[in-house]
Amino acid sequence: MAALFGARVRRLRTAAGLTQAELGDRTHVVSTRITQIERASGAKPTLELARALDAALGAEDLLVELWPYVYREAFPDWSRKFMEYAERAVAVRQYAAHVVPGLLQTEDYARAVLRVGRTLGSEEQLEERVTFRLGRQERLGMPDRPELWVVLDEAVLRRPVGGQGVMHEQLERLLRTRAEPHITVQVLPFDQGEHEVMGGSLTVLSMPDGSEVAYTEGAHYGQLIEDPDEVRRFALTYDRLRAAALPPLMSLDMIRSVREDNHRGAKLPSRSERRRLAQEQLQQSRGGRLRGGGRRIPGRRPRP
Repeated sequence: MAALFGARVRRLRTAAGLTQAELGDRTHVVSTRITQIERASGAKPTLELARALDAALGAEDLLVELWPYVYREAFPDWSRKFMEYAERAVAVRQYAAHVVPGLLQTEDYARAVLRVGRTLGSEEQLEERVTFRLGRQERLGMPDRPELWVVLDEAVLRRPVGGQGVMHEQLERLLRTRAEPHITVQVLPFDQGEHEVMGGSLTVLSMPDGSEVAYTEGAHYGQLIEDPDEVRRFALTYDRLRAAALPPLMSLDMIRSVREDNHRGAKLPSRSERRRLAQEQLQQSRGGRLRGGGRRIPGRRPRP
């Protein structure tokens, strides 16, 4: 895709009668950067540069539309292959243990998630990741959209990613899925206890030819599973999670309840208040073991 992008730039530049230096001047980069892009060498073009090239060459968004495919090549092979499968899938079944899956994230929620735990050199790189993620959501509005079934761990609802305002908007987005017949959301409550995928997320993709692939992901790694026997085991695991989760309408009621609790301002004590309480408990513990609200247990001496 980088080679295709470069070939398009070269063809458009030639048609416009511009040298590489002249195009560099118009897009505020050195001529060697244009050479790298046309030869598909060096760093891949940023979204900002793709937009500048589009405007300078009158490409009518052609280069901007190609950019996500070029950008995807920066991902590891297993991740890129998973994305290629996802673009063709007729059904997507996901379990999320920690955050709302990318296909249902709001822009601000996605930005908060992507800002954490990644090595980003600039705000521009962050915005590129956000743009790429939101772009993948567009397929949900297309005629060939997949059936999407999402099981969310209760922790996903309770963790205020990005702050209460961002989380409120994200919960609203989940509630709006009720009006989207191709999307089903369920919540796996805490009281269901342990299960097989507590450490991360699981996705099972159904392809047009009836085959399936699975993908598991943790905080810093991902694994694509294509072996049919292994995929069947992961699909069975997903079905168990779906069976243990609350039914869709009850799940939406739970999401609504969490949203309303957040709106009413259910807050943890401030950091300074938590520090003060911790210091008080530490002082009390020096005189005796704590029980309940920190009262000393009569007749007990502190342990040496």
